[in-house]
Amino acid sequence: MSQRVTVIGGGVVGLATAYALVREGYSVDLVEARDSLASATSFANGGQLSYRYVAPLADAGVPWQTLGWLLRGDSPLRLRLRLDPAQWRWLAAFVMACRTGVNRRNAAQLLSLALESQAALARWREEDGLADFAWRRNGKLVAFRTRQAFAHGREQLLDPLNQQVLDAGQLRLLDPALAEAPFIGGVFTPDEEVADCHRFCLRLAERLEASGHCRLHLGQAVTRLIRRKDEVVALALADRQLDVQRLVLCAGHRSASLALPGLHLPVYPLKGYSLTAPVTEAHRAPDVSLTDYERKIVYARLGQQLRVAAMVDIVGYDETVDAGRLRSMRRLARETLPGAADYGQAVEWAGMRPATPTGVPIIGATMYRNLWLNLGHGALGFTLACGSGERLARLMG
Repeated sequence: MSQRVTVIGGGVVGLATAYALVREGYSVDLVEARDSLASATSFANGGQLSYRYVAPLADAGVPWQTLGWLLRGDSPLRLRLRLDPAQWRWLAAFVMACRTGVNRRNAAQLLSLALESQAALARWREEDGLADFAWRRNGKLVAFRTRQAFAHGREQLLDPLNQQVLDAGQLRLLDPALAEAPFIGGVFTPDEEVADCHRFCLRLAERLEASGHCRLHLGQAVTRLIRRKDEVVALALADRQLDVQRLVLCAGHRSASLALPGLHLPVYPLKGYSLTAPVTEAHRAPDVSLTDYERKIVYARLGQQLRVAAMVDIVGYDETVDAGRLRSMRRLARETLPGAADYGQAVEWAGMRPATPTGVPIIGATMYRNLWLNLGHGALGFTLACGSGERLARLMG
């Protein structure tokens, strides 16, 4: 009889973890508080699988930039201080991580995990036939508006042999949809990818159910972990208990509320926003994935839709969709790519990204002998999910 593992969390990281475990021969119980899978942070994220663009938010100069951004309504980052010790502890650790040497070490860790994740997704697609989630290898363009930013981008190439530095004319040749865009140059990485995270999660769930080795428990919020000495023996749900043999916590920014004595989880929610706008024959959406470097906005073509995502709000646990932030996004998108999509019909979304101060996720064992962690991926959950799941499965083995 195979070892049974219980996974808490039905977002992209929880589902990828469950899938990796089933592939390794485990049986899995997946417990999700909502009635549907991938309906929160994983529902409408940016869609870009940017494996070579994983530098942490915490970097030298960011605290000073933030002070300037606080005066702008359309700033990429917004901070609202709360009477919340968890927020202050997270911010203090974030500021400590805003050093060049720390950033480079953390970026190297993220790059290694990202490339593992790209290889893992390739295996799942090729060996398992996982498909139908709008996956494409369309390449990623980081585009610049100013000479100073463009010069900085040229100096920061991670893979100079495979990345292409393009001037304004070459950008137009790369993708005619950028003909009217206000960019003076960019860096293009051909083997970056794009996909629909929500559809990917649904495909994983279908495969998990079909495997006969995974039980999905939806609409089952975990209220606490029941422990005996140094192990977790059960989960307390609303109306019952679920016994566990081994447990993996993948509950995003809510994971900290389930922490056991002695277990510190430095995870805090960073709210992000997106618009999903229809693309018709009358529109010219870029085929490449696009990042507007100065405005910190990403664009990804997902079939007949354009996903526009941006902004980081450090505002506590308030999940409200801020209409003003979305109006700013819509205005900036229309200014940059006016004919790319029908922005007036865009579906609006906000999600709480579970982030560590360093940007590096927490993957591995804990002081409790049967409790494991896979959380804190921030805005990189989709990019890192497959590699994180496989890494955790290897560690558990």
